[in-house]
Amino acid sequence: MSTTKPEGKHPAIDRDLYSGLIRLHVLHHASEEPIFGLGMMEELARHGYRISPGSLYPILHGLEKKGYLRSKEVRNGKSLRKLYQATPAGKRALEGAKHKVRELFRELVEGE
Repeated sequence: MSTTKPEGKHPAIDRDLYSGLIRLHVLHHASEEPIFGLGMMEELARHGYRISPGSLYPILHGLEKKGYLRSKEVRNGKSLRKLYQATPAGKRALEGAKHKVRELFRELVEGE
């Protein structure tokens, strides 16, 4: 995921470290409401990730292929927009990941 650019004080950090966090972020938002590519790129940018369509769409397609997301095309005026929503399997995977993230957070940040 070489086109993902974390912003902030540590731009030299290996970008590959963020790929799992981005997937979890996408899955989190897709479990709350339907998402679309550009909207998700803007959301990720608010959290310091600059991600290109060439990186985001393979993530969305990969999550869909694993059965974590389901997509549907919705007409928006004259154009079609592809919306993604978490499946029950995606929501279960997210719940399991939350426990792992909490454990890692405690270890990395809180020193436990």
